[in-house]
Amino acid sequence: MAGLRRTCPLAFTVLRLTEHQLTPKLTYSPDLVSTSVNYFKTVKSVAAIHSSASLRGLSEFFDDEKNWGEREVKVGRAWKIDELRIKSNEDLHKLWFVLLKERNMLLTMEHDAAEEYRLFPNPERKDKVEESMKNLEAVVRERNEAYWQLEIGESADRPSGVETDLLGQRSVRKYTEHFIPKFMHKSSAEKIHRGAAVVKFQRLMREKKFVEMRKYYRRVRGHVQGLWKLYPNMDAEAAQKQYPEVDVQKLRNSKKARGHHDQNLD
Repeated sequence: MAGLRRTCPLAFTVLRLTEHQLTPKLTYSPDLVSTSVNYFKTVKSVAAIHSSASLRGLSEFFDDEKNWGEREVKVGRAWKIDELRIKSNEDLHKLWFVLLKERNMLLTMEHDAAEEYRLFPNPERKDKVEESMKNLEAVVRERNEAYWQLEIGESADRPSGVETDLLGQRSVRKYTEHFIPKFMHKSSAEKIHRGAAVVKFQRLMREKKFVEMRKYYRRVRGHVQGLWKLYPNMDAEAAQKQYPEVDVQKLRNSKKARGHHDQNLD
């Protein structure tokens, strides 16, 4: 003990604290003296050690056995934002792990049902859990934003900016911290290639985006025309707010939107 005190005073202090906290107090008992049973098996130790609940291993990834083979499982609704706002940070932290375990269980049971060609009961349970987790993240983001605005006066979100990759594509990325400055980093110091292959790639990407946007506008335009055909007295202003990509009033007089109503026969 003296050598340990001289060589490592911190370890000696931890050892002394361990002896005071974890060693049970010796109490006189005639039964303890008369018997030859081990001391640590007869006297209860008093230690400030917290132990969590018992773990069930891989069974945590499966639903309760009483729900196996059922065609319907009774579940509640998702957590609302207003309900989560009145909870403490500790409760939100606990609820997040509860929802995470529930989502993992549902994904496991869904995969097992697909492998066995069985019906997965109440598939909307996964959507309710995801909605609850999304609302919980929104509440935590609100509190984090309020704390940063109060203490620092800045936004809690990481700053972002438009960056250009090696193929010349521009995208918005959030900044991250690096030990090495950006101009000294090898991947950042490389210049953008301007070869013929990269130019062709950029042209094909622009063409792909143009085709996708054209399909999207055609889809919206056809949907609005179908609405005019089914509902000739539809509110044009409300439809214009819902579909700002197209001219709703102009599509009202199109051939596909007129239909075979009495007012369109003349």
